[in-house]
Amino acid sequence: MNRAELADFLRRSRTRLSPADVGLAEGQRRRTPGLRREEVAQLAGMSTDYYTRLEQRRGSHPSRQMLTALARALRLTADERDHLFHLAGEEPPRPGTSSGHVRPGMLMILDRLHDLPAQVLSDWGEVLAQNAMAVALSGDNAGVNMIRRFFLEPASRTLLPAESHAQHARTHVATLRAVTGARPDDPGPAALVAELRAGSEEFAALWQEHEVVVRRAATKRFVHPVVGVLDLDCEVLTGDGHGQMLVVHSARPGTETYERLELLRVIGVQDLSPSDSA
Repeated sequence: MNRAELADFLRRSRTRLSPADVGLAEGQRRRTPGLRREEVAQLAGMSTDYYTRLEQRRGSHPSRQMLTALARALRLTADERDHLFHLAGEEPPRPGTSSGHVRPGMLMILDRLHDLPAQVLSDWGEVLAQNAMAVALSGDNAGVNMIRRFFLEPASRTLLPAESHAQHARTHVATLRAVTGARPDDPGPAALVAELRAGSEEFAALWQEHEVVVRRAATKRFVHPVVGVLDLDCEVLTGDGHGQMLVVHSARPGTETYERLELLRVIGVQDLSPSDSA
């Protein structure tokens, strides 16, 4: 681990970003350019103290998960992410395997979708990034695998109508089957399949049916605990060979769901209960 080079790279990457670049308010006038250390720490989901120690060459060795979170928070390109891993003494993610790195362009689009629930998902169900409206709709699921949660935490299904649970289960399994077929050497999806086959009889039974599907645009119904039933159009925008997708939910103007979505934007994350929505 090259502490001096790592500290310098983090500091320079931080100072070249503005709050607007990452969806934050400008706030009071800044004496120095770029993001504050506490803002990077917030975006990466770590303590300000730990991030500060990294910039001061005093931090302990960051985990691969933490490096991925830092690359996302600092809007690093794939080449810059690999450099970050190298400075920390880690091998970057191999081509053909899952990566939690979200391209800066995808995050920029996400940051600008202020009035629609949107999130970046891996093709095997991991929530890589959410905007505020997505959190208001389904809770803070950053870092959660929604397929795992759906099958191993039945209470998480409360956001979905009971009559749709069977179809969601079938779609989740068929989607995961397509991913493991396309990337048989990717350890992430393979480990998830093994875990779910052992931990969920429902998943194991559906896996035996060998159905395959790729996630596409659809209409999805949610039962939100505060604003009620929402019939949302779900658009899926896929990246270029990165196994990631931007999922955006919207409602047609003039509908009751449109009015309820506007209400959700106003009330934000108040009174949310645990839920599932992949």
